[in-house]
Amino acid sequence: MNADDLPTPDAEADAVSPTDLKAQIDAGDDVTILDVRMQSDYDEWHIDDDNVTSINLPYFQFLDDDIDDDVLDQIPDDEELVVLCAKGGSSEFVAGTLVDLGYDALTLEDGMNGWAKIYERVEVSNYDGAGTLYQYQRPSSGCLGYLLVDGDEAAIVDPLRAFTDRYLDDADELGVDLQYALDTHIHADHISGVRNLDDEGVEGVIPAAAVDRGVTYADEVTTAEDGDTFQVGDAEIETVYTPGHTTGMTSYLLDESLLATGDGLFIESVARPDLEEGDDGAPDAARMLYESLQERVLTLPDETLIGGAHFSDAAVPADDGTYTAPIGDLKERMDALSMDEDAFVELILADMPPRPANYEDIIATNLGQNVADDEEAFSLELGPNNCAASQESLADD
Repeated sequence: MNADDLPTPDAEADAVSPTDLKAQIDAGDDVTILDVRMQSDYDEWHIDDDNVTSINLPYFQFLDDDIDDDVLDQIPDDEELVVLCAKGGSSEFVAGTLVDLGYDALTLEDGMNGWAKIYERVEVSNYDGAGTLYQYQRPSSGCLGYLLVDGDEAAIVDPLRAFTDRYLDDADELGVDLQYALDTHIHADHISGVRNLDDEGVEGVIPAAAVDRGVTYADEVTTAEDGDTFQVGDAEIETVYTPGHTTGMTSYLLDESLLATGDGLFIESVARPDLEEGDDGAPDAARMLYESLQERVLTLPDETLIGGAHFSDAAVPADDGTYTAPIGDLKERMDALSMDEDAFVELILADMPPRPANYEDIIATNLGQNVADDEEAFSLELGPNNCAASQESLADD
Protein backbone atom coordinates (compact mmCIF):
# COMPACT_ATOMS: atom_id res chain seq x y z
CA MET A 1 0.00 0.00 0.00
CA ASN A 2 1.24 3.47 -0.88
CA ALA A 3 1.67 5.79 2.10
CA ASP A 4 -0.64 8.31 0.38
CA ASP A 5 -3.44 5.70 0.52
CA LEU A 6 -3.22 5.18 4.28
CA PRO A 7 -6.09 6.52 6.39
CA THR A 8 -5.52 9.79 8.22
CA PRO A 9 -5.48 9.48 12.04
CA ASP A 10 -7.37 12.05 14.09
CA ALA A 11 -4.12 13.04 15.81
CA GLU A 12 -0.90 14.20 14.20
CA ALA A 13 2.36 13.03 15.74
CA ASP A 14 5.32 15.36 16.12
CA ALA A 15 8.48 14.53 14.17
CA VAL A 16 12.07 14.09 15.27
CA SER A 17 14.92 14.70 12.85
CA PRO A 18 17.47 11.95 12.17
CA THR A 19 20.29 14.15 13.51
CA ASP A 20 18.42 14.80 16.76
CA LEU A 21 17.71 11.09 17.17
CA LYS A 22 21.38 10.31 16.55
CA ALA A 23 22.37 12.90 19.17
CA GLN A 24 20.06 11.25 21.73
CA ILE A 25 21.57 7.84 21.04
CA ASP A 26 25.14 9.20 21.19
CA ALA A 27 24.36 10.90 24.50
CA GLY A 28 23.42 7.53 25.99
CA ASP A 29 19.72 8.33 26.35
CA ASP A 30 17.42 5.31 26.33
CA VAL A 31 15.53 5.28 23.03
CA THR A 32 12.64 3.03 22.05
CA ILE A 33 12.11 2.61 18.31
CA LEU A 34 9.03 1.12 16.68
CA ASP A 35 10.08 0.07 13.19
CA VAL A 36 7.00 -0.48 11.01
CA ARG A 37 8.76 -1.79 7.90
CA MET A 38 8.32 -5.38 6.75
CA GLN A 39 10.26 -7.92 8.80
CA SER A 40 12.59 -8.80 5.89
CA ASP A 41 13.64 -5.13 5.55
CA TYR A 42 14.04 -4.83 9.30
CA ASP A 43 16.15 -7.99 9.55
CA GLU A 44 18.48 -6.71 6.85
CA TRP A 45 19.00 -3.25 8.32
CA HIS A 46 17.73 -1.32 11.33
CA ILE A 47 18.90 1.19 13.93
CA ASP A 48 20.63 -0.54 16.80
CA ASP A 49 22.75 0.46 19.78
CA ASP A 50 23.31 -0.55 23.39
CA ASN A 51 20.76 2.01 24.59
CA VAL A 52 18.22 1.39 21.81
CA THR A 53 15.21 -0.88 22.25
CA SER A 54 13.95 -1.82 18.81
CA ILE A 55 10.52 -3.30 18.10
CA ASN A 56 9.41 -4.46 14.65
CA LEU A 57 5.67 -4.39 13.95
CA PRO A 58 4.79 -3.91 10.25
CA TYR A 59 2.46 -0.97 9.58
CA PHE A 60 -0.39 -3.12 8.21
CA GLN A 61 -1.02 -4.42 11.72
CA PHE A 62 -2.32 -0.93 12.55
CA LEU A 63 -4.82 -0.66 9.68
CA ASP A 64 -7.82 -2.20 11.45
CA ASP A 65 -10.15 0.07 13.39
CA ASP A 66 -9.65 -2.22 16.36
CA ILE A 67 -5.94 -2.98 16.58
CA ASP A 68 -5.25 -6.47 17.90
CA ASP A 69 -4.38 -6.49 21.60
CA ASP A 70 -1.43 -8.78 20.85
CA VAL A 71 0.05 -5.92 18.80
CA LEU A 72 -0.51 -3.24 21.42
CA ASP A 73 0.83 -5.49 24.17
CA GLN A 74 4.23 -5.35 22.48
CA ILE A 75 4.36 -1.54 22.65
CA PRO A 76 5.32 0.14 25.94
CA ASP A 77 2.80 2.76 26.98
CA ASP A 78 4.95 4.48 29.59
CA GLU A 79 7.78 5.85 27.43
CA GLU A 80 8.35 7.90 24.32
CA LEU A 81 8.33 5.97 21.05
CA VAL A 82 10.08 6.90 17.81
CA VAL A 83 8.18 5.33 14.92
CA LEU A 84 10.05 4.87 11.66
CA CYS A 85 9.54 3.34 8.23
CA ALA A 86 11.42 3.53 4.94
CA LYS A 87 10.57 7.10 3.89
CA GLY A 88 8.37 8.57 6.64
CA GLY A 89 4.83 8.08 5.30
CA SER A 90 3.79 4.88 7.05
CA SER A 91 5.40 5.99 10.29
CA GLU A 92 3.35 9.20 10.26
CA PHE A 93 0.20 7.10 10.06
CA VAL A 94 1.24 4.64 12.78
CA ALA A 95 2.54 7.36 15.12
CA GLY A 96 -0.65 9.38 14.71
CA THR A 97 -2.72 6.27 15.38
CA LEU A 98 -0.77 5.61 18.57
CA VAL A 99 -1.15 9.21 19.71
CA ASP A 100 -4.92 8.73 19.20
CA LEU A 101 -4.66 5.80 21.59
CA GLY A 102 -2.80 7.80 24.23
CA TYR A 103 0.78 6.80 23.45
CA ASP A 104 3.67 9.26 23.42
CA ALA A 105 4.81 8.71 19.84
CA LEU A 106 6.99 10.64 17.41
CA THR A 107 7.75 9.93 13.76
CA LEU A 108 11.26 9.93 12.32
CA GLU A 109 11.52 12.47 9.50
CA ASP A 110 12.12 10.72 6.15
CA GLY A 111 12.47 7.35 7.86
CA MET A 112 15.50 5.22 7.12
CA ASN A 113 16.19 7.36 4.05
CA GLY A 114 16.68 10.29 6.41
CA TRP A 115 18.88 8.18 8.67
CA ALA A 116 21.03 7.34 5.62
CA LYS A 117 21.64 11.07 5.02
CA ILE A 118 23.48 11.54 8.33
CA TYR A 119 27.16 12.18 7.62
CA GLU A 120 29.49 13.36 10.35
CA ARG A 121 33.01 14.79 10.21
CA VAL A 122 35.24 13.95 13.18
CA GLU A 123 38.85 15.06 13.65
CA VAL A 124 41.42 12.27 14.00
CA SER A 125 43.24 13.66 17.01
CA ASN A 126 45.96 10.98 17.02
CA TYR A 127 47.06 11.84 13.49
CA ASP A 128 50.54 13.37 13.73
CA GLY A 129 51.35 14.12 10.09
CA ALA A 130 51.27 17.54 8.47
CA GLY A 131 47.95 19.33 8.52
CA THR A 132 44.66 18.10 9.97
CA LEU A 133 42.90 14.83 9.23
CA TYR A 134 39.16 14.27 9.51
CA GLN A 135 37.17 11.06 9.29
CA TYR A 136 33.73 11.11 7.69
CA GLN A 137 31.27 8.67 9.24
CA ARG A 138 27.96 7.45 7.82
CA PRO A 139 26.29 5.57 10.69
CA SER A 140 23.54 4.04 8.56
CA SER A 141 25.98 1.96 6.51
CA GLY A 142 29.26 2.26 8.39
CA CYS A 143 30.99 3.97 5.46
CA LEU A 144 34.11 5.97 6.32
CA GLY A 145 36.06 8.56 4.35
CA TYR A 146 39.08 10.77 5.10
CA LEU A 147 39.64 14.48 4.49
CA LEU A 148 43.27 15.56 4.72
CA VAL A 149 43.76 19.34 4.98
CA ASP A 150 47.05 21.24 5.01
CA GLY A 151 47.58 24.89 4.18
CA ASP A 152 45.03 25.84 1.57
CA GLU A 153 44.74 22.37 0.00
CA ALA A 154 42.82 19.20 0.77
CA ALA A 155 42.17 15.65 -0.48
CA ILE A 156 39.31 13.25 0.15
CA VAL A 157 39.76 9.47 0.27
CA ASP A 158 36.79 7.20 -0.54
CA PRO A 159 34.16 9.90 -1.14
CA LEU A 160 30.48 8.97 -1.51
CA ARG A 161 28.49 10.27 -4.47
CA ALA A 162 25.53 11.12 -2.21
CA PHE A 163 27.67 13.68 -0.37
CA THR A 164 29.44 15.39 -3.26
CA ASP A 165 28.06 18.79 -2.29
CA ARG A 166 29.00 18.20 1.35
CA TYR A 167 32.69 17.80 0.50
CA LEU A 168 32.69 20.98 -1.57
CA ASP A 169 30.85 22.87 1.17
CA ASP A 170 33.26 21.61 3.83
CA ALA A 171 36.22 22.69 1.71
CA ASP A 172 34.68 26.17 1.44
CA GLU A 173 34.07 26.25 5.18
CA LEU A 174 37.68 25.28 5.88
CA GLY A 175 38.98 27.76 3.32
CA VAL A 176 40.79 25.15 1.23
CA ASP A 177 40.89 23.98 -2.36
CA LEU A 178 39.90 20.33 -2.74
CA GLN A 179 42.71 18.99 -4.93
CA TYR A 180 42.16 15.23 -5.06
CA ALA A 181 39.38 12.67 -4.67
CA LEU A 182 40.94 9.20 -4.31
CA ASP A 183 39.25 5.80 -4.34
CA THR A 184 40.89 2.81 -2.70
CA HIS A 185 39.08 0.31 -4.95
CA ILE A 186 35.91 -0.43 -6.89
CA HIS A 187 33.41 -0.36 -4.05
CA ALA A 188 30.62 -2.92 -3.73
CA ASP A 189 28.43 -1.24 -1.11
CA HIS A 190 28.13 2.42 -2.15
CA ILE A 191 28.36 4.62 -5.22
CA SER A 192 31.71 6.38 -5.43
CA GLY A 193 31.87 10.17 -5.56
CA VAL A 194 35.18 10.35 -7.44
CA ARG A 195 33.68 10.98 -10.88
CA ASN A 196 31.19 13.56 -9.61
CA LEU A 197 33.95 15.45 -7.82
CA ASP A 198 36.13 15.20 -10.92
CA ASP A 199 33.28 16.85 -12.85
CA GLU A 200 33.47 19.68 -10.29
CA GLY A 201 37.16 20.33 -10.98
CA VAL A 202 38.66 18.03 -8.34
CA GLU A 203 41.27 15.61 -9.70
CA GLY A 204 39.73 12.15 -9.52
CA VAL A 205 42.11 9.27 -8.73
CA ILE A 206 41.50 5.52 -8.98
CA PRO A 207 43.98 2.65 -8.58
CA ALA A 208 45.66 1.67 -11.84
CA ALA A 209 45.32 -1.95 -10.74
CA ALA A 210 41.51 -1.63 -10.78
CA VAL A 211 41.23 -0.57 -14.42
CA ASP A 212 41.33 -4.12 -15.80
CA ARG A 213 38.09 -4.96 -14.02
CA GLY A 214 36.32 -3.02 -16.76
CA VAL A 215 36.52 0.62 -15.72
CA THR A 216 35.07 2.65 -18.60
CA TYR A 217 36.31 6.10 -17.56
CA ALA A 218 40.00 5.46 -16.82
CA ASP A 219 41.08 7.98 -19.46
CA GLU A 220 39.07 10.71 -17.73
CA VAL A 221 40.73 10.42 -14.29
CA THR A 222 44.20 9.90 -12.86
CA THR A 223 45.30 6.31 -12.26
CA ALA A 224 47.54 5.70 -9.26
CA GLU A 225 50.34 3.14 -9.45
CA ASP A 226 51.99 1.58 -6.42
CA GLY A 227 54.43 4.12 -4.98
CA ASP A 228 52.87 7.18 -6.63
CA THR A 229 52.55 10.23 -4.38
CA PHE A 230 50.18 13.18 -4.21
CA GLN A 231 51.01 16.43 -2.42
CA VAL A 232 48.52 18.27 -0.22
CA GLY A 233 50.22 21.32 1.23
CA ASP A 234 53.21 19.87 3.08
CA ALA A 235 51.50 16.49 3.52
CA GLU A 236 52.28 13.60 1.19
CA ILE A 237 49.87 10.82 0.21
CA GLU A 238 51.63 7.62 -0.90
CA THR A 239 49.91 4.90 -2.92
CA VAL A 240 50.37 1.41 -1.41
CA TYR A 241 49.08 -1.53 -3.46
CA THR A 242 47.33 -4.00 -1.11
CA PRO A 243 45.29 -6.52 -3.16
CA GLY A 244 43.09 -9.15 -1.55
CA HIS A 245 39.62 -7.75 -1.00
CA THR A 246 39.80 -7.00 -4.72
CA THR A 247 42.63 -7.34 -7.22
CA GLY A 248 42.80 -3.54 -7.43
CA MET A 249 42.61 -2.83 -3.71
CA THR A 250 44.96 0.06 -2.90
CA SER A 251 45.70 1.84 0.36
CA TYR A 252 46.88 5.42 0.82
CA LEU A 253 49.47 6.35 3.45
CA LEU A 254 48.60 9.84 4.64
CA ASP A 255 51.84 11.62 5.53
CA GLU A 256 53.28 8.48 7.15
CA SER A 257 50.70 8.69 9.96
CA LEU A 258 47.50 6.94 8.87
CA LEU A 259 47.04 4.19 6.31
CA ALA A 260 43.62 4.49 4.67
CA THR A 261 43.17 0.79 3.99
CA GLY A 262 39.86 0.83 2.16
CA ASP A 263 38.42 -2.64 2.70
CA GLY A 264 41.73 -4.39 3.35
CA LEU A 265 41.92 -4.07 7.13
CA PHE A 266 39.42 -2.67 9.61
CA ILE A 267 39.88 -1.98 13.31
CA GLU A 268 37.66 -4.98 14.15
CA SER A 269 38.19 -7.36 11.23
CA VAL A 270 39.82 -8.03 7.87
CA ALA A 271 38.35 -7.89 4.38
CA ARG A 272 36.07 -10.47 2.87
CA PRO A 273 37.67 -11.92 -0.30
CA ASP A 274 34.64 -13.03 -2.35
CA LEU A 275 33.08 -9.92 -3.89
CA GLU A 276 35.13 -9.89 -7.11
CA GLU A 277 35.48 -13.54 -8.13
CA GLY A 278 32.80 -15.14 -5.94
CA ASP A 279 33.19 -18.23 -3.78
CA ASP A 280 35.43 -20.00 -6.30
CA GLY A 281 37.97 -17.18 -6.31
CA ALA A 282 37.78 -16.42 -2.59
CA PRO A 283 40.59 -18.77 -1.41
CA ASP A 284 43.15 -17.27 -3.82
CA ALA A 285 42.01 -13.76 -2.92
CA ALA A 286 42.34 -14.61 0.78
CA ARG A 287 45.94 -15.68 0.22
CA MET A 288 46.59 -12.45 -1.67
CA LEU A 289 45.11 -10.51 1.25
CA TYR A 290 47.35 -12.37 3.71
CA GLU A 291 50.42 -11.42 1.69
CA SER A 292 49.33 -7.77 1.48
CA LEU A 293 48.75 -7.55 5.21
CA GLN A 294 51.99 -9.27 6.16
CA GLU A 295 54.26 -7.54 3.63
CA ARG A 296 52.70 -4.11 3.00
CA VAL A 297 50.64 -3.19 6.08
CA LEU A 298 52.01 -4.85 9.20
CA THR A 299 55.57 -3.87 8.29
CA LEU A 300 54.73 -0.21 8.87
CA PRO A 301 55.68 1.32 12.25
CA ASP A 302 53.42 0.19 15.11
CA GLU A 303 52.27 3.75 15.77
CA THR A 304 50.87 4.10 12.24
CA LEU A 305 47.11 4.44 12.43
CA ILE A 306 44.81 2.16 10.47
CA GLY A 307 41.63 3.68 9.09
CA GLY A 308 39.37 1.48 7.00
CA ALA A 309 36.58 2.45 4.64
CA HIS A 310 33.97 0.91 6.93
CA PHE A 311 33.06 0.09 10.48
CA SER A 312 30.55 -2.43 11.78
CA ASP A 313 28.42 -2.63 14.91
CA ALA A 314 31.23 -4.70 16.42
CA ALA A 315 33.77 -1.87 16.09
CA VAL A 316 34.77 0.13 19.16
CA PRO A 317 35.80 3.71 18.36
CA ALA A 318 38.94 5.33 19.69
CA ASP A 319 38.81 7.97 22.42
CA ASP A 320 38.49 10.71 19.80
CA GLY A 321 35.36 9.08 18.37
CA THR A 322 37.04 7.89 15.19
CA TYR A 323 37.24 4.33 13.94
CA THR A 324 41.04 4.23 13.87
CA ALA A 325 43.66 2.23 15.75
CA PRO A 326 47.48 1.93 15.76
CA ILE A 327 48.89 -1.06 13.89
CA GLY A 328 50.68 -2.21 17.05
CA ASP A 329 47.37 -2.25 18.92
CA LEU A 330 45.70 -4.32 16.21
CA LYS A 331 48.61 -6.79 16.19
CA GLU A 332 48.04 -7.37 19.90
CA ARG A 333 44.26 -7.64 19.74
CA MET A 334 43.56 -9.39 16.43
CA ASP A 335 44.82 -12.98 16.32
CA ALA A 336 44.17 -13.16 12.57
CA LEU A 337 47.16 -10.87 12.01
CA SER A 338 49.61 -13.31 13.60
CA MET A 339 48.26 -16.56 12.11
CA ASP A 340 50.06 -18.55 9.45
CA GLU A 341 48.62 -18.34 5.96
CA ASP A 342 46.54 -21.53 6.01
CA ALA A 343 44.92 -20.70 9.35
CA PHE A 344 44.20 -17.14 8.19
CA VAL A 345 42.52 -18.33 4.99
CA GLU A 346 40.44 -20.88 6.88
CA LEU A 347 39.33 -18.26 9.39
CA ILE A 348 38.15 -15.61 6.95
CA LEU A 349 36.34 -18.08 4.70
CA ALA A 350 34.48 -19.63 7.63
CA ASP A 351 31.90 -17.00 8.60
CA MET A 352 31.40 -14.44 5.87
CA PRO A 353 28.18 -12.40 6.20
CA PRO A 354 25.62 -12.04 3.39
CA ARG A 355 26.93 -10.05 0.46
CA PRO A 356 25.97 -6.35 0.41
CA ALA A 357 22.56 -5.58 -1.06
CA ASN A 358 22.63 -4.76 -4.78
CA TYR A 359 26.41 -5.27 -4.83
CA GLU A 360 26.54 -6.39 -8.45
CA ASP A 361 24.63 -3.29 -9.62
CA ILE A 362 26.76 -1.06 -7.40
CA ILE A 363 30.00 -2.53 -8.77
CA ALA A 364 28.75 -2.11 -12.35
CA THR A 365 27.83 1.51 -11.61
CA ASN A 366 31.23 2.22 -10.06
CA LEU A 367 32.90 0.66 -13.10
CA GLY A 368 30.91 3.02 -15.31
CA GLN A 369 29.11 0.15 -17.02
CA ASN A 370 25.70 1.08 -15.55
CA VAL A 371 24.17 4.54 -15.35
CA ALA A 372 22.13 5.58 -12.30
CA ASP A 373 20.68 8.98 -11.51
CA ASP A 374 21.13 10.43 -8.03
CA GLU A 375 17.91 8.94 -6.65
CA GLU A 376 18.64 5.49 -8.06
CA ALA A 377 22.21 5.62 -6.79
CA PHE A 378 21.05 6.56 -3.29
CA SER A 379 18.50 3.74 -3.24
CA LEU A 380 21.02 1.16 -4.45
CA GLU A 381 23.34 1.70 -1.50
CA LEU A 382 20.80 1.71 1.32
CA GLY A 383 21.59 -0.92 3.93
CA PRO A 384 24.62 -2.35 5.74
CA ASN A 385 28.04 -2.62 4.08
CA ASN A 386 28.97 -6.25 4.95
CA CYS A 387 32.49 -5.84 3.54
CA ALA A 388 34.29 -7.49 6.47
CA ALA A 389 35.07 -11.20 6.61
CA SER A 390 33.11 -11.75 9.82
CA GLN A 391 29.92 -10.42 11.34
CA GLU A 392 31.59 -10.47 14.73
CA SER A 393 34.75 -8.64 15.80
CA LEU A 394 38.02 -10.49 15.24
CA ALA A 395 39.69 -8.17 17.73
CA ASP A 396 39.79 -8.80 21.47
CA ASP A 397 38.41 -5.50 22.81
